[in-house]
Amino acid sequence: MSDDIILEINDVSRRYSDEESTVDALNHVSLSVKKGEFVSIIGASGCGKTTLLRLIAGLDTPQEGELLLNGERITGPDPSRGYVFQQSGLFQWLTVEQNIASGLKARHVFKENKARIPEYISMIGLEGFEKSYPHQISGGMAQRVAIARALINNPKLLLLDEPMGALDSFTRADLQDKLLELRKENDATMILVTHDVDEAIYLSDRIVIMTPRPGKISEIMEVKFPHPRHRGGAEFLEARRNILEKFHMAAANPEPEYTI
Repeated sequence: MSDDIILEINDVSRRYSDEESTVDALNHVSLSVKKGEFVSIIGASGCGKTTLLRLIAGLDTPQEGELLLNGERITGPDPSRGYVFQQSGLFQWLTVEQNIASGLKARHVFKENKARIPEYISMIGLEGFEKSYPHQISGGMAQRVAIARALINNPKLLLLDEPMGALDSFTRADLQDKLLELRKENDATMILVTHDVDEAIYLSDRIVIMTPRPGKISEIMEVKFPHPRHRGGAEFLEARRNILEKFHMAAANPEPEYTI
């Protein structure tokens, strides 16, 4: 394995069966992700994006193939892989600072790390809201808390399952910028599942385009122009046009398979 490769997904397939039918969610998917990279996964609903993210998180297991983090096989959940859901999943009976601390307590490392909690509250821009409960803050704030809760465990990989999907456009743009700041500050490797092509272009180094079920990787596109990126700029609009063309091709013709 190359020194800069943190995640390897090797020929992974996942099927779900019941007494009446079998659904092929993923079909022979292979992908490598470099340390410090931001990768987005896009595709039509039901193409296996979240299934792939759950496999990386260790929340599910494939029937075929394997997933490796730093050369070690992924066999279950681990704090080295932080996961942020579409809904924040905060504990409603805990304050902002208590929610951020909950992962540390679950790992029995709270005492030696509690002094870091103010640092992460500052990092997500929520000073003054430490004692607030989830029902007292906005959806965008709650998602920031969920991200801080994952980051305080120093994950090697941060997995983002449409964490901005339910937010209004202004809050969403603000959280996208915050993710870029957090990535820079933490040298974090991030994988995002999203339906939003503009979001993928704004954030990503590479964009993985999935075919409809059974999910395969149709194409992987690099986003080569530097940050900060301007959504109305010529490079951004050209990237959007190219990705939408590829996306529609993937939806119309699911046979191609791309491996990197």
